Amino acid sequence: MAYSSKIKDPKFDQYLKNTRNYRYQFAFGLGVIAVIGFFLYGEFSDEMDNPEALYIGLVIGGMFLLIGLYSVFSLRPKLDWDGEVAEKEILEKDGKSIFLVYIEDSRGMRHELRAENDPTVYEYYKLGEKVRYHGKLKTFEKFDKSNDDIIFCNACSFLHEISEETCRNCGCPLLK
Repeated sequence: MAYSSKIKDPKFDQYLKNTRNYRYQFAFGLGVIAVIGFFLYGEFSDEMDNPEALYIGLVIGGMFLLIGLYSVFSLRPKLDWDGEVAEKEILEKDGKSIFLVYIEDSRGMRHELRAENDPTVYEYYKLGEKVRYHGKLKTFEKFDKSNDDIIFCNACSFLHEISEETCRNCGCPLLK
């Protein structure tokens, strides 16, 4: 029973770097496609001519770039903190089951884990369990994993058997 020291593994930093790069590339690609698409539309359409179509493409492409930049900056790490599972709740809404787990930090602030129609996370956490929030990954790690059959990857949230050592999806170590 303990929090894992594997959180300092460089594979987590590489995962975050790759995620940041993919977001830049995706936003840039969408921006370029918007500009080229509107330019071509202006060249071949009877409804709109260039440069008007190109200007619209530049504005939309710029919006994609701004959204991409915002997405990258949202990856900034937050502070780590410890807390405990304070409450669990199941709501029925519009024919869907919403599973909620509330974690309370040492300052008394509540943080919510929410899943629709999937009780896995709800069942994974038990009332009163101690957890650590890893700010750079924005995920939780349980203190006591000794009775668990499953474990989530703290980088990509992929579900694994507790016997596995590394994530099959992203290659990061599992925190156990």
